[in-house]
Amino acid sequence: MTQRCEWVTSEPLYIAYHDKEWGRPLYDDQRLFELLCLEGAQAGLSWWTILQRREGYRKAFKGFDPEKIVAFGEETIQELMFNKEIIRNQLKIRSVQSNAAAYLTIQESGQSFSEYIWQFVDGKQIQNHWVNQEDVPAFSEESVRMSKQLKKDGFKFVGPTICYAYMQAVGMVNDHLTTCDCYEACCQQ
Repeated sequence: MTQRCEWVTSEPLYIAYHDKEWGRPLYDDQRLFELLCLEGAQAGLSWWTILQRREGYRKAFKGFDPEKIVAFGEETIQELMFNKEIIRNQLKIRSVQSNAAAYLTIQESGQSFSEYIWQFVDGKQIQNHWVNQEDVPAFSEESVRMSKQLKKDGFKFVGPTICYAYMQAVGMVNDHLTTCDCYEACCQQ
């Protein structure tokens, strides 16, 4: 029988996300940007709520292409407020555009977004060894530092807890429980 982290439900989409994505080191700039925006959309909600709408978000935000997003006019933003495939929260919708602008500024400086994000863990995955779900923290020293810098650089919806969830999602930290079958597979080589 497959052992998974305690937070995983029996939903096939959730299982696939846990088994194939969550906690695996990710270095692709655009996918890192997408997940940062989706983690921000999750604020106050469950990840399941966002995961079910991920394809709707990809469609609404043009595949999370930052150049296309920064070009959105007010009319497009208002149309998104009526899009049932995403969370219709004006601040969260506008944050994606702010984040796109901040992302492009980082790239224009000559640094990849991957380098920028991974700097908060010195380019190496943090290996945690949690046995119980209640031992997993909601934030860390690194996520607090990341949050401060992201905010300074113009990103929105990037508090320490959101940043820690993001770090978990993109494999900057391996927070699979040690009893989970994915724990070893997610250890950065």
